[in-house]
Amino acid sequence: MRVVICDDSALFRKGLALLLDHVGVTVVAQAGDTAELASMLETRPADAAVVDVRMPPTFTDEGLVAAVELKKRYPALGVLVLSTYAEGAFAARLLEASPRGVGYLLKDRVDDAAALRDALERVASGGVAVDPEIVGQLFELRRAEAMADRLTPRERDVLRLMAEGRSNAAIARTLFLGAKTVEAHIAAVLNKLDLSQTPDDNRRVLAVLTWLRMEGTGAHQNRDR
Repeated sequence: MRVVICDDSALFRKGLALLLDHVGVTVVAQAGDTAELASMLETRPADAAVVDVRMPPTFTDEGLVAAVELKKRYPALGVLVLSTYAEGAFAARLLEASPRGVGYLLKDRVDDAAALRDALERVASGGVAVDPEIVGQLFELRRAEAMADRLTPRERDVLRLMAEGRSNAAIARTLFLGAKTVEAHIAAVLNKLDLSQTPDDNRRVLAVLTWLRMEGTGAHQNRDR
């Protein structure tokens, strides 16, 4: 198997190349940024690419964006994205863009050379390899999205302001609504989120916690697009 590695850390690239060499994987190129990766793939065919999710210049999602573009340009290329942190929303973006031949693993798992080779073989053959911790986050993301789907845009506005600690009166002023209308929206939010019949203050706190989970997964943002 022929593999290219893209990571801004030369030390990590070299270490990963040595690890792969021990299990019979040939590293044909090593890139320090996504532009170099794209250039190398034009002249050095590979079965799979290993890409760090956070790359220069902003170290946000350049690696993820590059992975999606690589799958568009080279559909048969397996792409394995590595991340220091468990970021389920990033994995969801990758899988939504390309449900075949991709993987998302945590960097602290790649010290198992055999498991890494197995993941590379899976993505190179059109399969999917996702870290178990990320799988858990993806389930949580889907649950949060399902909750967000239940709320109308106005109800999400009300819930967002509740999460900011606004009183009913402040929410009414911000959204130019009457007090009774705000109360009705809050009641609808609590019911749609299936919050148990506890004292109102407790239900309000639970609603805020639900919003924070939705915010962490990006579920409410996806619904507002």
